[in-house]
Amino acid sequence: MNIRCIAIDDEPLAVKKIAAYIQKVPFLELVAECRNASEAMSQLEKNDIQLLFVDINMPDISGMEFVKSLTNKPYIVFTTAYSEYAVEGFQVDAADYLLKPISFTNFLKAVNKVKNLIELNAKSRNESIKATANHLFVKSDYKIIRIGLDDIKYIESQHEYIKIHLIHSKPVLTQLSMKSIEEQLPPARFMRVHRSFIVNLAMISVIERNRIVFDGTVYIPVSDQYKGKFSEYIDANFI
Repeated sequence: MNIRCIAIDDEPLAVKKIAAYIQKVPFLELVAECRNASEAMSQLEKNDIQLLFVDINMPDISGMEFVKSLTNKPYIVFTTAYSEYAVEGFQVDAADYLLKPISFTNFLKAVNKVKNLIELNAKSRNESIKATANHLFVKSDYKIIRIGLDDIKYIESQHEYIKIHLIHSKPVLTQLSMKSIEEQLPPARFMRVHRSFIVNLAMISVIERNRIVFDGTVYIPVSDQYKGKFSEYIDANFI
């Protein structure tokens, strides 16, 4: 299991130190080093990120404000020189809080904690879905709902939940990760095109400027991370 990370800090030496620590841990993958919230948001839009190391004191928008603004939050580890932010950090469900100067020992404790949380959540979510060749069974509102694969238009990530958009009925909301449901879907019929979207390939009728259009009103972006695979599919089926 690789945990994809971003390090965010406006101090060059501080962000380099976190990046160096990340590269020492076999199960961590450094995706980007960012100097501010704007750079980090750009990376989050393009990549599937599971963990953010965020400095709290940054110009323009603080790390705390940045985290509060996120709708689909990855796991958060705050890094700061000021201990008074610890309580507020945990109020926004941060996995951990590292006080500068950060030792590698404390860093390792924090990332092992995140790894354990990811594994526990994955186990719990996997128990919420069962699949057959043509159907999914998912838990939603204390019920088990059978969903035909042919009835799925697309699947949308909503923080700790996913919303399964259907052709003939209202969407189904269930507490699953995108990875969990992606592993249950046949890859010949479904493709992840963005960190927040999986589409039923048979339902695609219009593609406009790297966006898949559903019902003339819903525009699903194809992110850089998944563009290559999606382009291969289009090329293989292009007349």
